[in-house]
Amino acid sequence: MISAADRESASVIDGLMHNDVVRSDIHSTDTHGYTEVVFGLIHLLGFSFAPRIKGIGKQRLYLFRGHDHNAREGWKMAPDHYVNDALTRENWDDRLRRVATLKLKENTTSDIFRRLNSYSRQHALYQTLKAFGQVIKSLFILRYVDDLELRQAIEKPLNKVELANRFTRAVAVGNPREFTQAEKEEQEIAEACNRLIKNSIICWNYLYLARPIEKATDAETRENLRCTIATHSPMSWAHINMLGEYDFSDEKLRDAIGILPLKSAA
Repeated sequence: MISAADRESASVIDGLMHNDVVRSDIHSTDTHGYTEVVFGLIHLLGFSFAPRIKGIGKQRLYLFRGHDHNAREGWKMAPDHYVNDALTRENWDDRLRRVATLKLKENTTSDIFRRLNSYSRQHALYQTLKAFGQVIKSLFILRYVDDLELRQAIEKPLNKVELANRFTRAVAVGNPREFTQAEKEEQEIAEACNRLIKNSIICWNYLYLARPIEKATDAETRENLRCTIATHSPMSWAHINMLGEYDFSDEKLRDAIGILPLKSAA
């Protein structure tokens, strides 16, 4: 369980480093999942960070000192703040040690952030990571504005996440945004039941989507159906009566189009 008081960005890197199933080279979040420190750390860990930032046109862009002001007159997007590059050089070794700790999974990012934020004033390491992240964030914003394919690549997975959240709320009839159970064990059971129902609906959708592919008589039609299915999500529930009564007896499970229950199929 994650405290609602914690900012999501502190757990973003933990999800990347401690996921042994999905190997990712790029990670996207919404505005609540990013900070300039996260930009810097994820870059040093070897990932690409591509968040969808609200009001991205109002974000600060940073530049290294020493540039000629007159040379920037023709820029369509001119940085208006400077990076503290001296700070990043002074604490470079300490920063690398922290990154090595995360790489070796000796500690978690959320624990490191919690300790750094416990100081009355911002810790030098935190300021260093923030200064370095300002460079990476500025480069990302410029790419985001200039690259249509990058914007589309960011929107696609985040739209899937939002669809999954709506799916979860649709299945959790009654109180979709909160747990009504008081005990942690009961909350975990409720969450597991929600996940089981969602997986059952997705499995059912895949079975029906597979039927027209199996019945296709030529390869071109079959390939067109595959492409159509691949561009859509199996997380669809408009055809499901969430408030219905369900009979799982063998007789009622007989399907008119030939999808048999597990026992009959075996």
